[in-house]
Amino acid sequence: MSRKPKKGYFVRGQFVAEGSELDLELKAELKGTEGLSRTDRKKDSDDRQDLGVELLTLRGELIERLNAQGHMTDQLREALAEARRITNFEGKRRQMQYVGKLMRKLSEESIEAVKDALNEQRMGSTKDTLALHLAESWRDRLLAEDATLQEWMNEHPSTDSQQLRALVRQARKDDATTKADIAKGLLPRQSRAYREIFQLIKEQLNLAEDTLHTPEEDEDTYKP
Repeated sequence: MSRKPKKGYFVRGQFVAEGSELDLELKAELKGTEGLSRTDRKKDSDDRQDLGVELLTLRGELIERLNAQGHMTDQLREALAEARRITNFEGKRRQMQYVGKLMRKLSEESIEAVKDALNEQRMGSTKDTLALHLAESWRDRLLAEDATLQEWMNEHPSTDSQQLRALVRQARKDDATTKADIAKGLLPRQSRAYREIFQLIKEQLNLAEDTLHTPEEDEDTYKP
């Protein structure tokens, strides 16, 4: 008959059973938050544990940066890595409780640094999503209206206009075939030209973004 697994969490790859001597030592080490009421301590503990859950989604390079800046301890980093490996629901729940305890030991400065890193990741995701929507919008307008081609060329003159015109013509032909397929009850398909228009637009938008953020030489700063 299988034995019921012990409750606990992992520290540096070592399993710590709840109620054990090592568990009591770690809990004593992690106690703090003096000067706060019991309600305040509970809220602060909950907030930091929630922040620990969000840290599971943080990209590796941002975690390494926090660690290099001294805002994340090796112990916390290893506890998060262990939590990612655990698939058992109850095991992950207990491990995240331990992560929450480690989060309580971080200084306010480190907590703010963690929040900044999470916000940086979220802003990056939002920016990427908006860029994709913009590329999709230009593609759909190019296919729908002839006048959009000149508008695009005015804003992005480095685009190969002949290539873009050819892709638009081909995508429109493919779209006519797609509509016929839909009438037969078939699902629409995305043609090669349709995908290449999107890729070309996205590359030009990225090029424009890079150019916008490339510092230019200030001739006034040069004095022979």
